[in-house]
Amino acid sequence: MHAPGKAMKQEDRAAASRKKTTTPAGKSGDHSAPATGPAFQHYQGAVQLLQQGRYEKALEAFEKLLSSAPPEIKERCQMYINTCQRQLEKHNLAFSTPEEHYDYAVSQLNAGYFEEARDQFNSILDSHPKADYAFYGLALLDSIMGRTQDCLGNLAQAIELNPKNRLQARADNDFQSMVDDPRFTELLYPENP
Repeated sequence: MHAPGKAMKQEDRAAASRKKTTTPAGKSGDHSAPATGPAFQHYQGAVQLLQQGRYEKALEAFEKLLSSAPPEIKERCQMYINTCQRQLEKHNLAFSTPEEHYDYAVSQLNAGYFEEARDQFNSILDSHPKADYAFYGLALLDSIMGRTQDCLGNLAQAIELNPKNRLQARADNDFQSMVDDPRFTELLYPENP
């Protein structure tokens, strides 16, 4: 009966010797997982900026991180720096017409880059304040983002500038979140006096 007890004690000793060693600072001696260090947190923040379409800020963050990045993420940082630079070059395109600019803004909206899309719609309105389609695009964006009051205001402006937008909005599924709002219904189906 002593044999099983000895085996158990030997297993405990073997398991204890397999445990990670710790440094005096209390950090693990295993350096293969930088996923919790400050560099990795900075990296995650930069990736979030990139995913949000905030390329200038993401580029700054990746460039700042590159000099001190651990080898595990250094190559990815460089790849994302190149991605940001390409996106920024694309953003510096000159649009031939406001309609072409609008198409680009809609592509950003469809890709989920909502802040970039908003910036583009507003940029159109800065140079063409009567661009009904830009107000319509802002209304769509506001509907998708749940900004009811802004959606109603932008859609009202789009309809005022071009009454055909009323018919377009009636058939547009992107306004689905607004259909139960009586103000939206009143805007699309006004009573004739």
